[in-house]
Amino acid sequence: MNRITGIIFISVCLNISVQDIKTQDRSLVNTSESKHALLGSVDMDDVKWTKGFWAEHFRVCKDSMVPGMWKKLSDTIVSHSFRNFEIASGKEEGTHKGPPFSDGDFYKWFESAASVYSVTKDKELDRLMDEIIQVIVKSQREDGYIHTPVIIGQLNKRPGRKEFQERLDFETYNMGHLMTAACTHYRATGKTALLDAAVKATDFLYNYYKSSSPELARNAICPSHYMGVVEMYRTTGNPKYLELAENLINIRDLVKNGTDHNQDRIPFRQQKKAVGHAVRANYLYAGVADVYAETGDDSIMDALKLIWDDVVQKKIYITGACGALYDGVSPDGTSYNPAEIQQVHQAYGRDYQLPNITAHNESCANIGNILWNWRMLLVTGEARYADLMELTMYNSLLAGVSLDGNGYFYTNPLCVTDDITYTLRWSKQREEYISYCNCCPPNTIRTISEIHNYFYNISDKGVHINLYGGNALSTLLKDGSELQLTQLTGYPWDGDIKILIEKAPEKEFSVFLRIPGWCDKAEIWVNQSKSDLICVPGEYTEIRRKWVAGDEVELIIPMPVKLIEAHPLVEETRNQVAVKRGPVVYCLESEDIPETKSIFDIIIPSKIDLRPGMLKINSSEIMCLKGEALLSENPEWGSLLYRELPGDDPVPVNIRLIPYYAWGNRDHSEMTVWMPLSRGIHRQKEE
Repeated sequence: MNRITGIIFISVCLNISVQDIKTQDRSLVNTSESKHALLGSVDMDDVKWTKGFWAEHFRVCKDSMVPGMWKKLSDTIVSHSFRNFEIASGKEEGTHKGPPFSDGDFYKWFESAASVYSVTKDKELDRLMDEIIQVIVKSQREDGYIHTPVIIGQLNKRPGRKEFQERLDFETYNMGHLMTAACTHYRATGKTALLDAAVKATDFLYNYYKSSSPELARNAICPSHYMGVVEMYRTTGNPKYLELAENLINIRDLVKNGTDHNQDRIPFRQQKKAVGHAVRANYLYAGVADVYAETGDDSIMDALKLIWDDVVQKKIYITGACGALYDGVSPDGTSYNPAEIQQVHQAYGRDYQLPNITAHNESCANIGNILWNWRMLLVTGEARYADLMELTMYNSLLAGVSLDGNGYFYTNPLCVTDDITYTLRWSKQREEYISYCNCCPPNTIRTISEIHNYFYNISDKGVHINLYGGNALSTLLKDGSELQLTQLTGYPWDGDIKILIEKAPEKEFSVFLRIPGWCDKAEIWVNQSKSDLICVPGEYTEIRRKWVAGDEVELIIPMPVKLIEAHPLVEETRNQVAVKRGPVVYCLESEDIPETKSIFDIIIPSKIDLRPGMLKINSSEIMCLKGEALLSENPEWGSLLYRELPGDDPVPVNIRLIPYYAWGNRDHSEMTVWMPLSRGIHRQKEE
């Protein structure tokens, strides 16, 4: 089915005109018609980076990450990811190589290319995407099924190879990423070839789930398809897809012998805690939030809010990362029956279980956290969700990629040392291609390529400014009137944010400014006059008036350096502090202390004076913090496990802290976020 007949087929079945489909909302997550979402999004090309922090990271994404990852995915010596599609399409011969989820990871990269194109309109990138789509479309079966491990197996007449035969084959995960990539590409280009393939795949899943048993439905691990199916509903208007999305939640309730690891041990609506595999969990929660936006089912939103509270109050790292455990058990300590104790993997742990050296914190889980909170923001309009997005974006998201865009982390610990006596499975050095599991690099790339979509939302009252950075916005308000504004700021290094109104409708409307939850004394100035508006941390401040071109709003956010402590039940950080300035969490690298000293010997005085200053690492300008800490002159531990506390008082030492996301970009080094605290009380010396 070609592009023209495909779009006609959709329009005939749904009574939607071709023109309607072509001119619909072109936002990344399209809640423009979602009855239970308070906020709508701006179109993908409405925001353009100008200069500053995110402009620089987008440039690295555009020039390094996207083309660099394509070279690896299309190089059969490095990866079989694209070659698998070529074999499945009949263009090449061979067998499937690589993990079963590599299709989905390729779609993530493709989505990043489409997102970059939405901003740059790069003709070569457009041509490359067209060529790739031809191969993907030819690799799909007539019934809509598309999953290269099975299709290649069937082409090679592998006995018994059929769909959904292997529970860990990730078919729905792959198809879900096809759906989101197709919607993104369609909205960026207006072309429907990949969307047609996604329609066929979604129809296949609709028919499959109508007849499958709950046990077969358990194949739906790492459920990216929840988000994908809802976005297909928003794109095509096909009510079957919303029916499918609701059924995906309901069928989980029928699973027998489910597990916490897969979040299906108990019915979703009864869940109150984040459990199990953190990527699967966060993808699930994001998809369920999408379903709520369309249905208004309070029973699923009630569960989501309880789970969110559990994460934020007991299970999230100071960097916004989540999924503390590589391996663990769940439930833990609730039963003496061994049969009821289940293994969990790459998972949320117990309350307050947040280790640092062994922290897993998979990059995909952190990205899932952003996806979930983005949808919660769209539904509720509550700034607390944008706060958590910002925390994750500036810290655990960016830590997942090197400053030059060439290396990637799978895991994101908060402490790295050469002294550990065991081997951690995942590298603590960024890698250009993670051969055993390359899911995180393309996910990181697509997220950075799409960050601009998160900065603004549109409501019935006006425009919501969620995040801050140098950019220009040209969009339409809900009534179709034009709005153009520009942000001028050095954020996150500088808390002075100027918003210039370039074009505004004649009638009054509101500008909503998010006051970060970490900010105590924000001020708002309008046209050089201080406003008496009250700025409440963690909420939006509404400025309603009749705006004209030339109006200026200035938001001043103080950015003092703060020492942060954790709840005392977080054993690993008791009597320690982390350093935070604005949304950025800092760390200590061994490069920034005397050469012969250990990062574990540095003590932070409670009254430390840390002064900000710019530093360049790998051509990237970052804000570092310098100050005088204390150095504990500890003798070598050797083989000792315990010893008497040395009697010498610590001595002053100069240190430099860098943003956590920038660690590991110089020579090999050790790193820690949490450091011992000194409150200025020293024990008395013996007389």
